[in-house]
Amino acid sequence: MKLFSFLFILIVVTTNAFAQSIDSLRKQNFNFDWKFNLGDTPEASKINFDDANWRTLNVPHDWSIEGTVDSSNPAGNDGGYYPNGTGWYRKSFKVPENWNGKKIGIYFEGVYMNSEVFINGKSIGIQPYGYTPFHYNLTPYIKAGQENTIAVKVDNSQQKNSRWYTGSGIYRNVWLTVTEPIHIDLWGVHITTPEITSKKAKAQIQTAINNTSKSKRKILVQTSIFDDNSKKVGTNESWVEVEAESKSEISQLISIKRPELWSPQSPKLYTAELTLLERGKPIDRFTLDFGIRHIEFSSEKGFLLNGTEVLINGGCVHHDNGCLGAAAYDRAEEKKVELLKESGFNAVRAAHNIPSEAFLNACDRLGLLVIDEAFDGWRESKTPHDYATLFDDWWQKDLEAMVLRDRNHPSIIMWSIGNEIIERTKPEAVETARMLVNAIKDIDQTRPVTSAMTTWGQGWDVFDPLMAEHDVCGYNYQLHEATSDHERVPSRIILQTESYPKDAFFCWNLVEDNPYIIGDFVWTAMDYLGESGIGRWYYSGDVPGEHYDRDLFPWHGAYCGDIDLTGWRKPISHYRSMLYNETEKLYMAVKEPEQLPIKTHVTLWSVWPTWESWTWPGHEGKDIEVEVYSKYPKVQLYLNDKLIEEKAVGKETEFKATFKLPYQTGTLKAVGIDNNVAKESVYLKTSGKASKITLSADRTDIRANGEDLSYVVVEITDDAGIKSPNANNRLYFEIEGPGSIIGVSNGDFKDTDPYISSSRKAFHGRALIVIKSTKTEGSINLKVSSDSLQASSIKLKTSHRD
Repeated sequence: MKLFSFLFILIVVTTNAFAQSIDSLRKQNFNFDWKFNLGDTPEASKINFDDANWRTLNVPHDWSIEGTVDSSNPAGNDGGYYPNGTGWYRKSFKVPENWNGKKIGIYFEGVYMNSEVFINGKSIGIQPYGYTPFHYNLTPYIKAGQENTIAVKVDNSQQKNSRWYTGSGIYRNVWLTVTEPIHIDLWGVHITTPEITSKKAKAQIQTAINNTSKSKRKILVQTSIFDDNSKKVGTNESWVEVEAESKSEISQLISIKRPELWSPQSPKLYTAELTLLERGKPIDRFTLDFGIRHIEFSSEKGFLLNGTEVLINGGCVHHDNGCLGAAAYDRAEEKKVELLKESGFNAVRAAHNIPSEAFLNACDRLGLLVIDEAFDGWRESKTPHDYATLFDDWWQKDLEAMVLRDRNHPSIIMWSIGNEIIERTKPEAVETARMLVNAIKDIDQTRPVTSAMTTWGQGWDVFDPLMAEHDVCGYNYQLHEATSDHERVPSRIILQTESYPKDAFFCWNLVEDNPYIIGDFVWTAMDYLGESGIGRWYYSGDVPGEHYDRDLFPWHGAYCGDIDLTGWRKPISHYRSMLYNETEKLYMAVKEPEQLPIKTHVTLWSVWPTWESWTWPGHEGKDIEVEVYSKYPKVQLYLNDKLIEEKAVGKETEFKATFKLPYQTGTLKAVGIDNNVAKESVYLKTSGKASKITLSADRTDIRANGEDLSYVVVEITDDAGIKSPNANNRLYFEIEGPGSIIGVSNGDFKDTDPYISSSRKAFHGRALIVIKSTKTEGSINLKVSSDSLQASSIKLKTSHRD
């Protein structure tokens, strides 16, 4: 038996408002008032360069999403036909004179890609991989009390460096860091628990202290832990001596009585406060949230979280945020996690690159299990300029950055070292996997390591040596091999790291019946840009085949997600959630009828186009199929209060009932029956003529911090308020007040209208508008109109608050 039992207490770094105090000084928001120019301008690195005519903007910023989708763009099908190129950012800032003697740095959470940073004309570093966070020491080059200039070159001109949309630019947060010469090191805290019981948890806190001064220092380390009611539940004080220009690590043990354990159902977080004191004076301090939880993996028991078996119902996601491109606003990353949770997922795979800090923080806070993945490939290329060109020189730096930064997140339950590695059948792949696994285990031994492997027409058992290097074996689209693999290698722990959406029941059935199969991750949980048309369906006369066969312009995104770009859950999402969860037990949708002799074709990653609609003009009297997904043992279908049929539903029917009936307008009703009692009903009603616009915001009160977002869903209805599922009216957006529209979408990947616009067509009666606040308090008024519809408005409030 291969068994992994990990007791772990984990952390998420948090910061408060940036007042001039030691804890807020050490990490300051540096996102605002950058100058930007698209194009290669080498002289922009110089301190006296004139950037007066450059555009002023705030980051996160993605210049690719601002461009035009065009079939001539060399990013092609993979990159969603968006432009790439080279761009420059510059920012001038003053450093107070009282910062003399402090350590000043700059921290980038992610820049895509090939970034080079200059301070006052001096090049201080290059970071090729666009997903790796990095930090530079600015102290030797800073002029206290004077203007200083940061310049950043971003070179994303190498086309075909990825198999999906990447975005371009400083697309994640930037921070200015200010500390004393002696301070807690970057990513220098690691907290584990050697013991967790219902009565007590022991937290082992290891803190790396960096002394950059030229003298030996004696420091008191104070650590306090607070529960979610701000009650102190544990503390420790320890002395440490740190030699000049060196680092020292101190270990502290703190007991927490009656710990509340972290889980997706109850994502309980504690807060730790760490303070360094010298001669009684605080010199460094920061707070962090953490969770306590126990994970265990085995082929006999499956995946146990806090002693309870959990079936992993996961979805893969790329890093983009739909109409926002790659721009990783904190709220956009949080919204993504909210949508995943609302759709019934309990896990996410960050495919195939290091995710943002904001995304992981949201997974911790909201309760979503995570596979944190480093690379899409190793030494052999999938595209001409992908990570294979960097691997030998950068793998260790990039992998260590991921693990050091992320090792304290309670949400992360596995590390992944790769995806569908090209050289996967070769002996050298085994050596590379061992090298990567060992590098992770040198930093963090509390989690298993996996990677996602597949075979296209090769023998599957050829992977046995490679699988043996992993703690958990990731199968992409190969779960049908699991039973025979278990007979051959009984100790193997199997996880399907990618699956086709259409295989939801097949995968769930294997996961439920076999403890050595711990879960499934569908490709994908959410729609994304690039890999254009992977989840498309098409009709007779269209270009046939899969997305990898040929260009499919104007398709510029995937459409294989359970959730579309507007946040709408497709029927497959409700079905998948019903299999794994008890929160949803009845759902009804209608299969789009074929317009024979034109036939409908589906691809490997698509499902039949199915809609929440009983509005099919022109189909009157013709047969149409209604699908009802149910966890009730029987379902009844009614049309205009007339019983059409009753059907038994269960595992043998894959929890589906399909009814065929002639279409006529009216009300369709599905009823869940248990013990001959009607337990629940769902309805679809025929819509009349589209006449109204309705608006609903996920948040009507947002922070006036220049970065907060509100997602406003637009729906078109008839006079009775019934959604018009076929409406494709062009919509026009007007906004007044302290906010701006930064993205619009409709879920249709064949619509090449820009995502940054004041207009968009509806798709199946729906569209999305994303509004960003300014730093001014006040009221935002959004008006949406159409030439043939009654206009609608919604008010949002912006306010200053924590």
